[in-house]
Amino acid sequence: MTATPGAIPTIVLVGHGMVGQRFLEALAERGLTATHRVVVLCEEPRPAYDRVALTSYFSGKTPEDLSMTDMAFIREHGIELHVGDPAESVDRAARTVTARSGLTVGYDTLVLATGSFPFVPPVPGKDAEGCFVYRTIDDLLAIEAYAKSRATTGAVVGGGLLGLEAAGALKGLGLTSHIVEFAPRLMPVQVDEGGGAALLRTIEDMGLSVHTGVGTQEIVVGEDGAVTGMKLSDGSELATDLVVFSAGVRPRDQLARDCGLTVGERGGISVDEQCRTVADPRVFAIGECALAADGRVYGLVAPGYEQAETAAATIAEQEKAFTGADLSTKLKLLGVDVASFGDAHGATEDCLDVVYSDSRAGLYKKLVIGRDGTLLGGILVGDAEAYGTLRAFTGSVPPVSPESLVLPAGAGAPAQLGPSALPDEAVICSCHNVTKGTIRGAVTEHSCTTVPEVKKCTKAGTGCGSCVKVLGQLVTAELEASGVEVDKGLCGCFGQTREELYEIVLALRITSYRTLLDRYGREDARGGDGCEVCKPTVGSIIASLAPTIGADGYVLDGEQAALQDTNDHFLANLQKNGSYSIVPRIPGGEITPEKLIVIGEVARDFGLYTKITGGQRIDLFGARVEQLPLIWARLVDAGFESGHAYGKSLRTVKSCVGQTWCRYGVQDSVRMAIDLELRYRGLRSPHKLKSAVSGCARECAEAQSKDFGIIATSNGWNLYVGGNGGATPRHADLLAQDLGDAELVRLIDRFLMFYIRTADRLERTSTWLERIPGGLDHVREVVVEDSLGICEELESLMTAHVANYRDEWAETINDPEKLSRFVSFVNAPDTPDPVVGFVPERDQIKPDLPLLTIGTHPQALGSARAGETPFLEGSTPR
Repeated sequence: MTATPGAIPTIVLVGHGMVGQRFLEALAERGLTATHRVVVLCEEPRPAYDRVALTSYFSGKTPEDLSMTDMAFIREHGIELHVGDPAESVDRAARTVTARSGLTVGYDTLVLATGSFPFVPPVPGKDAEGCFVYRTIDDLLAIEAYAKSRATTGAVVGGGLLGLEAAGALKGLGLTSHIVEFAPRLMPVQVDEGGGAALLRTIEDMGLSVHTGVGTQEIVVGEDGAVTGMKLSDGSELATDLVVFSAGVRPRDQLARDCGLTVGERGGISVDEQCRTVADPRVFAIGECALAADGRVYGLVAPGYEQAETAAATIAEQEKAFTGADLSTKLKLLGVDVASFGDAHGATEDCLDVVYSDSRAGLYKKLVIGRDGTLLGGILVGDAEAYGTLRAFTGSVPPVSPESLVLPAGAGAPAQLGPSALPDEAVICSCHNVTKGTIRGAVTEHSCTTVPEVKKCTKAGTGCGSCVKVLGQLVTAELEASGVEVDKGLCGCFGQTREELYEIVLALRITSYRTLLDRYGREDARGGDGCEVCKPTVGSIIASLAPTIGADGYVLDGEQAALQDTNDHFLANLQKNGSYSIVPRIPGGEITPEKLIVIGEVARDFGLYTKITGGQRIDLFGARVEQLPLIWARLVDAGFESGHAYGKSLRTVKSCVGQTWCRYGVQDSVRMAIDLELRYRGLRSPHKLKSAVSGCARECAEAQSKDFGIIATSNGWNLYVGGNGGATPRHADLLAQDLGDAELVRLIDRFLMFYIRTADRLERTSTWLERIPGGLDHVREVVVEDSLGICEELESLMTAHVANYRDEWAETINDPEKLSRFVSFVNAPDTPDPVVGFVPERDQIKPDLPLLTIGTHPQALGSARAGETPFLEGSTPR
């Protein structure tokens, strides 16, 4: 079959990945889809998807979630998209492309976006059964199928970006995982020796084995032709059942070679600054298959997007050139933030390094500074919060000292650089090369007033998303500078902030969300149902003030039940396969042998997965919703209470053994931790609260990484506040020192109630402490010195909470009406959810999550294939 162009010129795009899709959008923006016929030949069986987020497939994302192709866009612009039908040959003389199906398409302009292919080292055994690459969704499916049926141990060859993601995927599949990297450190292109060391420690702490400075010499193959191990260059051998090659990529340029286009010595289709191939002006090459005019092949998506824009502009007879690109990048690998920008390795002559390193916290920050103070580049590992601002300052002299830019919050006086400090030419979005000036213009010239509007206008923030925080700050700052009143309301239902709603509820003793919405909501929201932002927020405010305002503190009573977040609906943590986890409270981490036995018996009798948490608790996973009351009946009978792991409330108060057992301890840290946990249990707050008590300055309980942490001294206790050990680590600040027991508790009462009173929705104490005007000094003035005269009220609110505390699960299991909600199907209450399934792993269980059938149990699939109905006919899911 041959398709010939009609009266209008034809553009043929070969390849439909992320860069190919961006090219189509760029054509549409310039009106070329209205004046040209556009034909796309796509090799994969699905249109363009987000390859950067490929590993999220293992976390439950579907192909639809990853898709970057709006089929309505394809239809609207008349684009002829052929999936699963790759181009196999190009006849440049006849100007035709022939696809695998036999389709031949004539072209006036040909654009090659064929991407790259994984490099597999030429080692013996590389083609054995159990060897894979990590590049496409189909690769992931093959790896998962083999891991579930044939493997217990996996090894990844390559410790770069994709290699670390592949190792995380293998670990998530339950395999003992190894990483083999020839270079002396992980991610050698992006990070230096110090950054690699910080990354190595963090990854090894996750249970992955890392082998650096060694190469793979041979894949060992068994008699059945399957992988059994690897021989390494240092003479050692590694037993493994599965090997993933992630040792880099090579430009996919064979199609270009076959039709006589010029390619580079090491691969890549040679193009000029307009992305036209040097051998044929009718043919363009963009993305990872192109050897740019500066002699580089770019493997990041942002340069590919810029090349797509350049090619489209050139076809539209507009002036645009691609002369090189910023290689800055920010990623989250295995949960660890890693970023590099500018001259990260300090190649510039006479440059200087400013370094902050905290090996215990897994933090490494390095800035490369020129002799004149110019910021040249940097590396961030473990905390990349400042990436957007720092990258924007690259090439200029920051208005503050370099030292203040790398010190973490709480470890000195970190610089607070707002958007106004950035020059207009600073690039905010490197994916789409959008400057601060362009964003300001979207607000001032195009009347954009929200981040979504600015995104639509400029494309900033629509790529990797790492610039969205800075984008929001810029939009707000520009609106305020223009005299526009910025709506800081909680949501579309309330024009007030969370703090203002708290004051209204407290002052007027409002006990109902409906009353608050109808009286104080926005005009168009009154009488409505509210939204998923304000309902749980108001529910939390009412719960935290319940004893004082006369509300029922039980979160599942009456109207309150409809306000709760997902976890609170069933007083348990929802897990990825629809099951729930249970965390009994173990105050201070102290537990008797009898209670340990009860937890073990419950886990055994209900077939639950057990795990010791970082907060000195025992987590029980795998309970179905109808099992929750049965499990808790056993636990409550043994004297356990809810650990509130599901709620925005106090989670844990960790402790070391203190002076009772430890020869270094100077105070009884266990007793203090128990007292504090029993005092603040069930306290609802804007976000979760964590605490710890250390019995001496050795800090074994890690109190300085908690929302409020206590460290013993020979004279009493030091109180630290605003710490965080999560995704954005922060050292806590010293609020007061050498306190007696009573004064310590009094200051914590005040601090917590002041935080609950003034924090934003879902704002941790660490973020709140940095945001609130005056910061730590203001909080100290209010909480310690009572500068606002509200400490008596704060203490009263906490006293009311303590006096009225009731265990939520004890109340639930004794009330038949409350128990009626714990079912999978409201009209078949005795039927368990067939979606919830498990498979064995290490003498326990784990969720059974087939990649392509997220949410459907294999047994149900088997029944469906046999023509049976896999779910109850007429049943109504929760």
